[in-house]
Amino acid sequence: MRIFDSKYKYDVIVVGAGHAGLEAALATARLGFSTLIITQTIDTICRMSCNPSIGGIAKGNIVREIDALGGEMAKLIDKSMIQFRMLNKSRGPAVQAPRAQADKADYSAAARKTLENQPNLHLLQDTVTDLCLEEDTKRRISGVITERGARIAAKSVILTTGTFLEGRIFIGDYDAPCGRLGEGAALGLGKSLRRLGFKVARLKTGTPSRVLKSSIDFSQTEIQGGDPMMPFSYDGGEICRPDVPCHLVYTNLQTHEIIRNNIGRSPLYSGKIEGIGPRYCPSIEDKVMRFPQRERHQLFIEPEGLYTEEMYINGLSSSLPEEVQGEFLRTLPGFENAVMTRPGYAVEYDFVEPTQLYPSLETKLVSGLFHAGQINGTSGYEEAAGQGLVAGINAGKYCKSFEGVPYEPLVLARNQAYIGVLIDDLVTLGTSEPYRMFTARAEYRLTLRQDTCDERLTPLGYEIGLKSEAQFRRVEAKIAEKAEVVKYLNKTKNAAAVVFGNGENCGGDVEKIARCLENPGFSDSAWVGGIIDYKYASYIAKQDARVEKLRRMDSIRIAPDFDYGKIPALSTESRQKLEKIRPQTLGQAARISGIRQSDVMLLMTQLRR
Repeated sequence: MRIFDSKYKYDVIVVGAGHAGLEAALATARLGFSTLIITQTIDTICRMSCNPSIGGIAKGNIVREIDALGGEMAKLIDKSMIQFRMLNKSRGPAVQAPRAQADKADYSAAARKTLENQPNLHLLQDTVTDLCLEEDTKRRISGVITERGARIAAKSVILTTGTFLEGRIFIGDYDAPCGRLGEGAALGLGKSLRRLGFKVARLKTGTPSRVLKSSIDFSQTEIQGGDPMMPFSYDGGEICRPDVPCHLVYTNLQTHEIIRNNIGRSPLYSGKIEGIGPRYCPSIEDKVMRFPQRERHQLFIEPEGLYTEEMYINGLSSSLPEEVQGEFLRTLPGFENAVMTRPGYAVEYDFVEPTQLYPSLETKLVSGLFHAGQINGTSGYEEAAGQGLVAGINAGKYCKSFEGVPYEPLVLARNQAYIGVLIDDLVTLGTSEPYRMFTARAEYRLTLRQDTCDERLTPLGYEIGLKSEAQFRRVEAKIAEKAEVVKYLNKTKNAAAVVFGNGENCGGDVEKIARCLENPGFSDSAWVGGIIDYKYASYIAKQDARVEKLRRMDSIRIAPDFDYGKIPALSTESRQKLEKIRPQTLGQAARISGIRQSDVMLLMTQLRR
């Protein structure tokens, strides 16, 4: 129903102030749109609910892509990191990625300060319980209703609800409506989405217990130090922050026996939890029961920050009763006298099947309504932030359509960014479990390296309006200098022998190669980057040929109301899937799971007619 006769109060309302909400709100505000971000608790903006870290395999690439486009996550971790590591240094550059431990209090404080100081952006502490639509046949969003009865009008709404959407936590026999331990769930909005016709289901995630640092005997653990600190942000300089070590420890047969003896008390196994949990980050109960042949499981002891004694036990997520958690915790080496400050728990929450979204992250059922983050079935701060940035950019573009500007949303291609792979997987394939990004999901990972994010995306960020001309020119200069490096190597006699592993003491490691060859004066980053381009030129050329094929297929558009029934030879399964997903391009249609190649050819023939 129409709730306002006057003009819209805001251009954009963002529901939730987690990692997706922050990027969405900053993007719209920085693009000049009046933005309201509504959160249940302003004091918990961008709180790291689980692991106090940013980055990782493929995830670190996403963080740098966000930065290259004009987002904020990289800058926040640069301000709050307490350990840095470049993962997979011994492997090829396509699978290397930065990861940093964060001081979670510093990270959240920096995020809050950024939001509060952003022009065009207002914060409101309240809970959104319902959505309002315009009275027309297009089902267009017109605002939100909050728990306190406020009716706030907007041209566009972005939902970034995290684990709070009808959330419920579980610890043994205890359960309560919460999005995090001690923080109430967002109730009402899930029912509103179901009423509007969205297909909504349940997912589950969890977190481990926290332990008092002084109660751990670290002499019985393995120390895990970091690498020299490097900035995630392309605008970052030298990072001068305390460097704090992590530690390794392992479970044992006694740990596993306690868990098996109490497995019936786990809500995961008693049937209380219906949602499907993350495949690649299972609870300790799942690991023990699913892999009975394993005598031990690796755990990481990670600091929560510089100003707290709490330690995060990565790999020990559990929803068993508190006393059971304490019992198996004290079987770990060095944890005999461990004091648990917070128990682990599972949280179950609503998510909206992401095939109900366009690649812009706008919903197909309601115009002007966008979803980003865990509401789309993803896990991880980085995946959420990447979606939030894209949703924010496209919500702004949608608002411009009210001024008569044609709506042409940003859609990142699979060969352009890991964020593009992420969104394409979600809206094309859907998900039945929490989705996590890996390098293996990206068929063009050789060019989606963490060191090339600015080359791929900063020109686009500049075009959108989130990057400055100075930043754009700097990237142009970097690309030109790398090209000069490749040109130099092509005419240097011994370069090929050294780069391809025949040089003495150099092997195949790019950093070693860079030191073996004489640098005539190029910058360090251009020198290493140019060597990578030179070394993998033939592979990149083959990949580029596949990219061009993908580009051609993605250039063939499909009308939203295309009648698949007029292709009589199309298989029933393919027709049903095409009608459900409503792909926007032939390329997207070809990527739908189960679509036959012969049916893609039939569709292409019909489209060309």
